[in-house]
Order: sequence, then structure tokens, then C-alpha cells
Amino acid sequence: MKASDALAKYLVSHGVQTCFELVGGMITHILDSFAETGQFNIISMHHEQAAAFAAEGVVRQTRGKEIALAMGTSGPGATNLITGIGSCWFDSVPCLFITGQVNTHELKGDRSIRQQGFQELGIIEVVRPLTKYAVRVDTPEDLLPELHKALSMALSGRQGPVLLDIPNDVQRADISDALVEQWMRLPLDIESGPDITGTQLEHLTSLCMEARRPLICIGGGARWADSMDGWLLAADALGIPYVSTLMGHERVVSRPCYFNMIGSYGNREANWAVQNCDLLIVVGARLDVRQTGADVDDFARSARIVQIDIDPSQLGNRVQADLSICATAESFFMAFPPRSLVFPNLDENWLIDLAVHRDRAQFNEYADWEISPSEFIKKLNRSMGNRPVDYVCDVGNHQMWAAQNLRLSPNQAVHYSGGMGAMGFALPAALGMAIYSGNKVVVITGDGSLQINIQELDTLIRLGLDLTIIVMNNSVLGMVKNFQDMYFDGRDQSTRKGYSSPSFTDIANAYGMKAMRVTEAAEIVEALSLVSGYTGPLLIEVMMDGATECRPRLAFGSKLDEQFPRLEA
Repeated sequence: MKASDALAKYLVSHGVQTCFELVGGMITHILDSFAETGQFNIISMHHEQAAAFAAEGVVRQTRGKEIALAMGTSGPGATNLITGIGSCWFDSVPCLFITGQVNTHELKGDRSIRQQGFQELGIIEVVRPLTKYAVRVDTPEDLLPELHKALSMALSGRQGPVLLDIPNDVQRADISDALVEQWMRLPLDIESGPDITGTQLEHLTSLCMEARRPLICIGGGARWADSMDGWLLAADALGIPYVSTLMGHERVVSRPCYFNMIGSYGNREANWAVQNCDLLIVVGARLDVRQTGADVDDFARSARIVQIDIDPSQLGNRVQADLSICATAESFFMAFPPRSLVFPNLDENWLIDLAVHRDRAQFNEYADWEISPSEFIKKLNRSMGNRPVDYVCDVGNHQMWAAQNLRLSPNQAVHYSGGMGAMGFALPAALGMAIYSGNKVVVITGDGSLQINIQELDTLIRLGLDLTIIVMNNSVLGMVKNFQDMYFDGRDQSTRKGYSSPSFTDIANAYGMKAMRVTEAAEIVEALSLVSGYTGPLLIEVMMDGATECRPRLAFGSKLDEQFPRLEA
């Protein structure tokens, strides 16, 4: 059997049947084999970075249960995948990446030359720090064993991306049918990760029994746990409050005991909760500077801290916890169900105080703007109701406006580029989600972010997906401009000076998309009615010239509950 045919057969047998790619000479054998199976959904993109983000979108929509594939040819095709590979690495997304490579006899090997074959590139050395496993397959006999190992590692423990670099002559070589059948019968070797121990549960229970003002913090490492929503529902019934990080917020349903997102751009009530609790249980969050603020010693200043993480290297990295537990979030949720007996000293005023702070923070932070981003997002949220929807955000002020104000129903999710923080993420990732789920997908982006992968509007039109793009166009790179206002006396090099943005409404029309431009608050209701009622590709351009602030925000060095603008006591 031809090696590329064996590759296709093996992937189909393990449910990897969605491939995003940009065609090139060194992947044509693989693409032909995929197409000949009749079982692959092959989506041709206009840039390999977009292909990588689209594959990530599929996996995010399935909560890491299924793997999608992004593929690029040798040389520039491989390097263009790197940002998407990094995005998967930092946000623990199990994607498979395949790159084509020149024939093995054209590889430069140990020779002190830069390149032997045309578009030859040693991609393995480049991506090794950003992958769980990366290998060049130099013989056809190694293809399926290496693929088996890569898929197993991608799905095991703390999930992440893997990459196989396959030379052209290996792709077209023969593999014995007996060897193919041998590997087809072998199940993947997937390890779930460490479980919480009895001793750790006893220590945790003792801390909970002493707590009067407990608080749970849900991080990105917990967002895909099967038991998370049921666990939080039980916590809500018992009156145990919880908050989330940006990545945790992706899947946390809005309920009375949810006090929203912590961090530098977090909700005021969430940061107040962290700073006033006496026990903080952190599940799957690495507690980076955007979550804690720069003053680590003051983070959760009155609390004992419990940190639960699948990755032992994350424990005690920035914040020294009173109890560090290396375990999966699923293990914690299953072994430690919320019970009233665990919190016998729960202060009955704790929830009341939190609710007061949440209500106090509900005012319009942008009343001085023609279009308030917080009010726009709240109205968008209401317009979608309980309808199944995936929101996908790019990176910038619009991401924080969305994160501060989106409130999810049980059949909804929001997706952020977290650790990588990649502008240009949202549109291609949303394409992957829409292709896989069939649900409504709403992109929330900015003018700077949308321009990075704007070519995929053509892909959207070609596929005819039910996908709405809301571009909040302030004609400036707003988040960085805000930094310049704070620290560089408003000098605006490359955020306003040297930067420009087009009419996205006109561009959408040129691609054949339905589009609407919003220039004043009175037009928002009509625009959001269109979003909720229209099926198919749609673009809404919200004109917000000069809107460069995110409120509230934390200035560097300030304590977590001292966000700007400060509220009167």
C-alpha cells in the first residue's frame, strides 16, 4: 500500500477526518490520498496560519475530544503554521500538524550548508519547543508508528499539538499491507493524567471546613472537564461562589454564584472576591501576571490558596500555594463534589457582599461614548438568548469588552486566544467551529485583527457557513494605543500614525457578503436583530472611532482590586 494511502486510512480509523491546508508540491501525494478515501473533509484555505487556527477551532468546539489536522508544504508552508502551533501549545489544544518535506536524498543532513533541496527547511528543530512531539519520518516503515505515538501524546495528560514532517519520497513509497493492518488494530495509548490522592483530599477538606469565605477559581485547564458544569451547578445550589480566568470563562455558565472573570481586565466584583476570600481554590489556572496583577504577594491577600493543576511545573511557579495538588481537573471534580458538610462555617453574608459588589459594578463604564462596547455586548448576549452559539474573539480591547460582558447559557461557549494572544485568530478558528458544529458562530474582532487573516472571507463565502463577523472598528490599534497614552505621553507610532483600516462593509460586499455598518447607538437594535435572524455569512461593522480604552483595567504595579477608573467608596 502506498504510504500516503496508509496515512489516510489510519487517520480515518481514528476519527481524524477534517483537514485544513494550502496546497503545495510536497503534500500533493497526501492530499490525493485523503481525497480518494471519500471520507475526508478537506478545506482549502488561503494561508497556512489560517489553516492552523481553523484546525484549532474544530478541536476547541469538541472540547479536546477529537483531533483535526492542519497541513502545509515544505519551507514557507511549514513556517506559516508556526503561530497556530504555538496557539495550540499555550492553550493545550491537541492538534495534528503535517508538513511535507523534500526527498530524503535532497536533505542537507550534517553538511554545513544552509539548504540542499528547494524549500528544504528543518521544521522539527523550529517547532520542538512548541509541540509535545515533533519528528521527521525518514522511512515508510516508521510512518504509522510515529503517527500512533504522536496522536497518543497529543491526547494524553496536558494536551497539545504534535507535528510529523514527511519527506516526499516517503509519502509515495510502499508499506506492506500486513504492517498497515498491525497498526490499524492497535488502539491509541492515551493517559488521562494524575489523580488527586486521599491525603490531598483530607488536607483540602480540612481547609474547606475552616473557611468562612471560600471561592473557587476556574482556569483554562478545567474548561473542558466533563464534570465541570455539573460541579459548578452543585456549588451554585449550596451558595459557594466561583470566578474564572479568561480561559476558564470560555465554558462557565452564568448562574447566581458566578462572579465573572478575574485579572487585569477582569470584572470588579471578581477581583474583589479574590482579595476578600479566606480560601481560594484554583482549578487549572497558571496564575500569570494578567490573572494576579504584578503584586503577587498581595494576590488573595487574606486567603489560603489551593492550586490544582495537571502540570507539576505550574504549581508554585508564581504564587506559593498553601496546598499544591498535581491532578487533572476531572479528577478533582469527581473526587470532591460540593457538599454542605465540607463548608460548615460558610458565612451567610459572604454571598450577599459579593452580590452587592456585582450589582454595584453593573453601571455603564462608557456612558461618555456614542456606542458603549459593554452595552453592545450585553445586548448581543440578550439577542442570542439560549440559542446554541460559539462566540470567537480576536485579541485587543474588543476581546476584553466581550470577556467582561458575555454571559453564557448551557449550550453556548466563547473562545479566546489565551497564551499566544494572536491577532487574526478569530475568523479562521470560527470557520473550523462552524464547519464542525453547524451552530451559529459569532466572531467578535477589531479592525487590526480582522486584517491579518481577512483573505479567509473568501473561504467563508465558498463554504456558505452561518457565521457572523462583528468588527468593532475604532480605526486604531486600541489596546496598544492605550498603553501609549499611559506610558508614552500619547505618542502613537504604529497604532495611529502609520496605521490605517479600510471599510470592512465595502470589503464584505466585494466578497458577496451581506453587511451593515453601525455608526450610532440607535442602529444597534436593527443590527443585532439581523445577527440573530440571518442565516449565512454576515458582517456587522461597528464604527467606534477613537475608542481605545478598556474599563476597568489594572495599571502595572497596582493591586488587583485597585482597577482604573476607581469607584467612589
